[in-house]
Amino acid sequence: MASIEATYDHFTNPVDMVEQIATIRDWSFERSTPDELSLTVAGSWCDYHVSLNWREDLEALHLACAFDFRATQARLPEVYRLMANINEQLWLGHFDLWRQDGMLLYRNGLLLAGAKTHAGQCEGLLTAALEACERYYQSFQFVLWAGKSAEEALAATMLETQGTA
Repeated sequence: MASIEATYDHFTNPVDMVEQIATIRDWSFERSTPDELSLTVAGSWCDYHVSLNWREDLEALHLACAFDFRATQARLPEVYRLMANINEQLWLGHFDLWRQDGMLLYRNGLLLAGAKTHAGQCEGLLTAALEACERYYQSFQFVLWAGKSAEEALAATMLETQGTA
């Protein structure tokens, strides 16, 4: 995601800033409460459902980005292996599984601890989430739908093209 070249107002609640980013980017969103925002962002492989929650007492913004996979009981061990392998590679955030419904998601948080919210912080949080989901989507797909091992899935999807044709 390229940086937004817009002028932002100062917001004390970072959810307001993310709402403004969503408006500029023409992402559909729903604001259920002053401290919660749900976005739908089109990716290369699927639509990502991003939920942001502000905790005033912690001065922290939590992001959860879910995509259209449900892990079956039979594939759980391999999904956990894949998540562990992926999470070792991530600098920011992590992939997680909501065990009760098998939903896969990426999670991250932004601790402000008295700092003023600015667009770069919120954009960075969103960018990290969407890039991680785009990068590893096919790995999860290979494990869940093609029955591949975590190692096979990562090897097949992490090929880096070199040179030009």
